[in-house]
Amino acid sequence: MRKRKISTPVHGWLVLDKPVGLTSTQALGKVRRILDGDKAGHGGTLDPLATGILPLAFGEATKLIPYIMDGDKEYEFTIRWGEQRDTDDAEGKVTAKNDSRPTEAEIKSALPNFVGTVQQTPPAFSAIKLQGERAYDIARAGGTPEMKSRAVTIHALELTGMPDADHATFHVHCGKGMYVRSLARDLALKLGTCGYVNTLRRTRVGPFALQAAISLEKLGELGHNGAALTALLALRSALDDIPGLTLSASEAQRLRAGQSILIRPQHGDLTSAAIIFAEHQGVPVALVEPKAGEFRVVRGFHF
Repeated sequence: MRKRKISTPVHGWLVLDKPVGLTSTQALGKVRRILDGDKAGHGGTLDPLATGILPLAFGEATKLIPYIMDGDKEYEFTIRWGEQRDTDDAEGKVTAKNDSRPTEAEIKSALPNFVGTVQQTPPAFSAIKLQGERAYDIARAGGTPEMKSRAVTIHALELTGMPDADHATFHVHCGKGMYVRSLARDLALKLGTCGYVNTLRRTRVGPFALQAAISLEKLGELGHNGAALTALLALRSALDDIPGLTLSASEAQRLRAGQSILIRPQHGDLTSAAIIFAEHQGVPVALVEPKAGEFRVVRGFHF
């Protein structure tokens, strides 16, 4: 009888530089096989045609995915002027054409209209759920999803290049829920033409930037050498803007049991924090919140 393989528990973040052509789920599956991870998830979907930062959470790090998804993001993208596509990217069918091409001055003049809190209608081909069904499923079946406009935040939008009359490149720093495809569509319309996203690369998600990312090829090489787990980042790396709390052994025991611990005078600078990362001897114990003189468990970790 063959012995069942005993896997080493995998906990932490893998910041993948996703290649073009893979869905986020497919990319996660490939990494999961290399790391031999059990519980896993990704922090923010990237379309198949997009490349760049895809944070992948393993084990206890999956409990932190909501914090990553709420973080700011940065993208580099190219707009192809003169064509409208049903998906608002290069994958879709051409639905309209326009011979007008914006000048550099016209583009720069229009950009301030898309900075700050702006109203944006998501693409019909998106993962947004409408009465329990994904919008892209409705669109692919020939239906017309009723996409509602919503407020999104764009912190900065910059024109970075104009390689030719048909294309312009941009950098955008935005908040949660902003669609680059919608931004490209709306900017083109503002400029009196039409356009779609030709290339898209995500360069930052929350604290994770390209400097921390690894390609599938490099990860595969590490895997062949038995060193794939060295690419994992600690749970704490996803929460660089959240304060930490060092626990005594007894405090850690209480939090692991779901009990609260008292806020002591030396903790005074933590009382105004919304959420705190508590650990004992470098091992994550829980996310806690200060309330009524106590630190109370919001989410516990199990190691």
